Amino acid sequence: MTTPVTPVLREMRWWDIDSVLELEKDLFPEDAWSRGMFWSELAHSRGPEATRRYVVAEEGERLVGYAGLASAGELADVQTIAVARDHWGTGLGSVLLTELLRAATAFECAEVMLECRIDNIRAQKLYERFGFEAIGFRRGYYQPGNVDALVMRLTTASDGGSAAVSTSERGTEING
Repeated sequence: MTTPVTPVLREMRWWDIDSVLELEKDLFPEDAWSRGMFWSELAHSRGPEATRRYVVAEEGERLVGYAGLASAGELADVQTIAVARDHWGTGLGSVLLTELLRAATAFECAEVMLECRIDNIRAQKLYERFGFEAIGFRRGYYQPGNVDALVMRLTTASDGGSAAVSTSERGTEING
């Protein structure tokens, strides 16, 4: 009997882009990000002026998830979270979101925003468990399918901008 391998998080690097794109195309076939979009995001994730945090989750040699956050002043935006279908329900989405909220704290952000497909109830439930609240919609945000986005916001704790994160949150996985 083999022991299951727990995914390990690490910083996303340029050599991860091919694996990330495979997962991206599987999970988001209509509105997958391009190679150039990932390159652009990674270009802003290194050095003292970094405004991005991108991580991948690996299980052995296989990439099973990734996530990214952008910051600007006191505002952070969850850019993407993706978990391989065979890892849905394992808590990996919660682990990735927790890492992004830690990054928002490190960037000293007072609020974290995100857009979520209106039809992705699984993701919405995860975000709600972490304290995100729905604040509006973006009509036709996801193209070319013309799917609306639910806009959600988390206001971080008032003790100097640390994100209110519960690392015990587990269970619901997302793909968008």
